[in-house]
Amino acid sequence: MGDLPGITGKLPYLRALGVDAVWLSPFYTSPQADAGYDVADYRDVDPLFGTLADAEELVTEAHRLGLKVIVDLVPNHSSDEHAWFQAALAAGPGSTERERYVFRDGSGDGSQPPNNWESVFGGPAWTRVPDGQWYLHLFDPKQPDFNWDNPQVREEFESILRFWLDRGIDGFRVDVAHGLIKQAGLPDYGGPLALLDAADDASQHAGEVARPPMWDQDGVHEIYQAWRRILESYAGEDRIMCAEAWVEPPERLALYVRPDEFQQAFNFDFLQAPWEADELRQVIASSYAANDQVGAPTTWVLSNHDVVRHASRLGLPIGTRRPNGIGADDPQPDAVAGLRRARAATTLMLGLPGSSYLYQGEELGLPDHTTMPDSYRQDPAWERSGHQEKGRDGCRVPIPWVADAPGYGFGPSERTWLPQPETYGPLAADRQEGDPTSTLSLYRQLLRLRRELRLGEGSLASWDAGADVIAYRNEAPGGVVQLLVNLGASPVELPSGATVLIASEPLEGTAVPTDTAVWFTV
Repeated sequence: MGDLPGITGKLPYLRALGVDAVWLSPFYTSPQADAGYDVADYRDVDPLFGTLADAEELVTEAHRLGLKVIVDLVPNHSSDEHAWFQAALAAGPGSTERERYVFRDGSGDGSQPPNNWESVFGGPAWTRVPDGQWYLHLFDPKQPDFNWDNPQVREEFESILRFWLDRGIDGFRVDVAHGLIKQAGLPDYGGPLALLDAADDASQHAGEVARPPMWDQDGVHEIYQAWRRILESYAGEDRIMCAEAWVEPPERLALYVRPDEFQQAFNFDFLQAPWEADELRQVIASSYAANDQVGAPTTWVLSNHDVVRHASRLGLPIGTRRPNGIGADDPQPDAVAGLRRARAATTLMLGLPGSSYLYQGEELGLPDHTTMPDSYRQDPAWERSGHQEKGRDGCRVPIPWVADAPGYGFGPSERTWLPQPETYGPLAADRQEGDPTSTLSLYRQLLRLRRELRLGEGSLASWDAGADVIAYRNEAPGGVVQLLVNLGASPVELPSGATVLIASEPLEGTAVPTDTAVWFTV
């Protein structure tokens, strides 16, 4: 399974990689119905992963190495095994205990759900309890939604924030940050109900589609304003929050990073953009335009634990809708093209001003496990969708450390909590160490140059290098750096006098090949 001491032991690797912080997915006490995003106790570590003392040791060692630690906070829902939910079941309808969650009587004669909402994982978003009431779960039935209109819920999470801040945690990645407040009256909704569908309808950019009643309600902002005040009460310390908010259009997302709310919010438009120059340019421009209005940086991301890794996603035919997992019976990505484009996409991302998040293993060029036998699937979406959605297991496979070791060095045996594909062997960290052409070497060089030149603090201007070419000038405190990404079919010549700093693939003399990104100075 992996554990907190194991992570502590790998912190020197992360320091050498060149990152500034590590974000940990939930390690709290949990029955693990949804990989720890079903929290039973927000103030303790699940024995599966260690102890509270192990978490404190991890933070101490990270700080010694100059790394900050961000933990996942899951405020939209708890586990059904949380003490509060068990008390709610025992107390019955109308009780103060039930008011902490979203309980309702059924519609009609009470035998039907209160409304037509569906779960992100498939099926109804409501489950009936023995006394006849129903409770809301926008995700799995084992993840009942909190009622954030209840002051007790707000007070509890403010206490949880302080609990971890007092232990030296540097910040929080807030899960489903756009989902805490539901529209009053919980009206039926006839549009797409899935968490990740928000960006699929381009008309939303024009504001033509009403916000779903379960997502991105204006009331969420006062919650985060209160949290920001708590973070700032730790005087002289740099504590942050990053929002996981699948919100459209960019102007709505920018509201989450106003000066008195989150410092960062993931830019999922960038993650979802197809490998097309016009689309990428448009996303980058609109992201900066929206965030500039509130004086906030843009936070870039290409892969995470909820989406197909970009080394696989970019190997699908251009324009393919982003799948929720890839299985053995599905069309398989082009691994060579996918990795080449992934290296170029990362080179573009790390050259942009703002902040960037990397997903574990992407620095090794890892693909999804796209041929995983279905019998191993654990994502709730697999069962609740009637086996229509493969889910997220393929991107969550343990990464390979040592090519010739059991489990590729992940643990003491060949058994890992999700099976590793044979393709991971040649990509193991020990195989890439010392190889100047490896993806690991590329990431280390990119991160070193990004830090030295302070590219994250720069300002961006575009220049015209052709319809299928993305070209920017980053005027950073450490110098002016030109970025060029060739998405066209033919090589593109660099400007006269260009000095190459780094390229995602070997150049052809002074020409940039297809699906290659380069940083240079002139």
